[in-house]
Amino acid sequence: MRGNRQQKSQRPTKVKSSLPERIAPYAYVAPFFIIFGIFGLFPLVFTFYVALFDWNPIGAHTFIGLANFERLVQDSRFWNALVNTFGIFIISTVPQLILALGLAQLLNHARLRWANFFRMSMMLPYITSVAATALVFGQIFDYNFGLINWVLGLVNIDPINFLASRVGSWFEISAMVMWRWFGYNTLLYLAGLQAIPREMYEAASVDGANGWQQFWRLTIPSLRPVIIFTVVMSTIGGLQIFTEPLLVSPESGLTCGAGRQCQTLALFLYEQGFGQFDFGYGSAIGVALFVIVVVAALINFFLTTRTRGAN
Repeated sequence: MRGNRQQKSQRPTKVKSSLPERIAPYAYVAPFFIIFGIFGLFPLVFTFYVALFDWNPIGAHTFIGLANFERLVQDSRFWNALVNTFGIFIISTVPQLILALGLAQLLNHARLRWANFFRMSMMLPYITSVAATALVFGQIFDYNFGLINWVLGLVNIDPINFLASRVGSWFEISAMVMWRWFGYNTLLYLAGLQAIPREMYEAASVDGANGWQQFWRLTIPSLRPVIIFTVVMSTIGGLQIFTEPLLVSPESGLTCGAGRQCQTLALFLYEQGFGQFDFGYGSAIGVALFVIVVVAALINFFLTTRTRGAN
């Protein structure tokens, strides 16, 4: 009995935490949720709300239900902007990520002098002003005095008016997007490559795997989390592209050309909301854009799950 009493007395007593100690963890994370609620969640919910109204910021607000979405489905300008958005996104994202991966592989394995300088220079396009980038690329693609048309003239090819056609304007905008973001993605891939142990490549070489086999069987699977991240982020950013189409043809304003040949969904939203002051219809466009981005993210998640399951 004495032994049992001594054991009970030796058990650690449970110390009750004070109220400030229990509140402290929630207080640490509260600023994020407060800021997210004010600047993220509330605008999103309010956009859904405004989309159900004929909303004029200086006039009356009339509830019209789903009329804005019915108008959206029947609006050819919306479908034109949707095609432009996906066209620019595909042309700019796929080559950009391939180029970034190849350049990261080169910087990781090649023995270069001033390697750190070349790696840091990859961030130069990212920190350059978008307006300055638009001015430079506007001169490169200019119809009368552009560098590309000058080179085409050397081989007796007629100059191309890129902004006059849909596909041409897509290529000009995509070139700006690629220039701005390929360095950022290159550094992400480079960081992932440097995290792969060298012993894995040495073991693969001993087993007889050549460089191409090592790339596909070792490098790509090891970089899968980084690749998934860059693809998802490029998808989200590419579907919301706004600044480059706005600056590529400043004389045409928010339509991005007389025929709306490069107007994206973000530009169309801004035109209707803040150009025409039709906030209800502009909010409906924003809701549609939100749904498109969510669907694209879900598709990426589905593909990611299948890729992991295959391995």
